[in-house]
Parts: sequence; structure tokens; C-alpha cells
Amino acid sequence: MSQSIIELKNVNIYQGDSIVLSDVNISIDKSEFVYLVGKTGTGKSSLLKTLYGDLELTNGEGWVVGHKLRDLTWKTVPFLRRNLGVVFQDFQLLTDRNVNENLKFVLRATGWKDDNLMNEKINEVLEKVNLKNKGLKMPFELSGGEQQRIDIARALLNSPKLILADEPTGNLDPETSDEIMQLLFHICRDYHTTIVMATHDYMVINKFPARTIKTENGRVWDNVSIV
Repeated sequence: MSQSIIELKNVNIYQGDSIVLSDVNISIDKSEFVYLVGKTGTGKSSLLKTLYGDLELTNGEGWVVGHKLRDLTWKTVPFLRRNLGVVFQDFQLLTDRNVNENLKFVLRATGWKDDNLMNEKINEVLEKVNLKNKGLKMPFELSGGEQQRIDIARALLNSPKLILADEPTGNLDPETSDEIMQLLFHICRDYHTTIVMATHDYMVINKFPARTIKTENGRVWDNVSIV
């Protein structure tokens, strides 16, 4: 195996018995920033779910951060996900806990036990997203952009090699979207984290150009041009 963070070879992706994407061949390396585009219903979400082990791979070969997707079981999926960060469009923060407790919840769920180490890690990721003074704030006290930054901080907790970002600017105004994009490119460049970002926003892609993969007509097309 090469040093690819994502490698899919001759993969067919199914939802139930229906094939969604056929003959998928993708290779994405360390520190790459890649957009994933495509109309609703063309398989974008199914592809992302396959990458983080939510959709079983039964056909073809796939590796994500060193884990062979065909070999995943319910017991081993958590080990894959410790090397991944997922950023959601709707933030998915726990509304009854402050920022620190939101982040601590994830650390505990992924096996952390030492309170001092957890607090250090929380401070570290909040500093990376420029929100070090927001740890005691409740989610409703934060702007949309700040909540998205907390979501990104949460994705960074286990120092992932790969972040899958699903429409991270979808609910944000253009100025805040620019800030989030600058942050994601900074994380990609300075921490050598591979980022795959699903988006419908072609204005963002034109402003922050990068390799673009498209789902269309049951196939995945690489290096497409967005005009």
C-alpha cells in the first residue's frame, strides 16, 4: 500500500440492494484538500458514509487511513473513526453542555480518561480554531461561525489524519464561510491533515480552488473543472 490516506479501487457503492456509484477509483494523499461535489441524490453522502464506515463496502477494495474497509466490523469501526474527524453542516453540538463539556464528551467516548490530559487537549484544539476563551460558553451563546469552529475543533480532538467535512459552510453567510474556509485550508497546510469537503457552493470552490471530485450519473469523476 502507498501512503495514500484514501484509496478506492474498482469500488461499487450500494444503498441496500441498489447500486449508487459504480467502478469508483480514487486516490487521495496526505495534506491534500479535495472538494466533493454533485447534485442531491448522486451518491455524495453514500461515498462519505463509506469512507467513515457507516456504509459497508462489499465490492472492490478500499483503504482509509490504513484501515481496509472490507475488513471493518462493528468492533473495529471505532478504531477507524479515531483517525478521522467529521464536520457537519448543522454543527450537532450538545445543547445542554458548554463547549468544554461538548469536547470532553467526545474524548471520553474515544477512550480518554485523564482529566488533565483532556483539558490540555481541549485548550489545544480551541486555540487552533481561535476560540480559546469560549470554553465555558453554551452553544446558544455562540454565533453560527463560532459553532462551526467548535465543530472543527471537535473533529481535531484525536489529531486525525483525515477530516471529512459535509457542507461545513452550508448554513453560513459569505463572510463567515470565507473564515471557515481559511481555517480549513490552514489546518490542511500547517497540520498536514487531508480534508475532503462535500459542498454545493461553487462560489467557495472558485474562491478557494482545489482538486474537485464529482458524483454524476452513477460514477465518480476526478479533477473536474468548476466554472
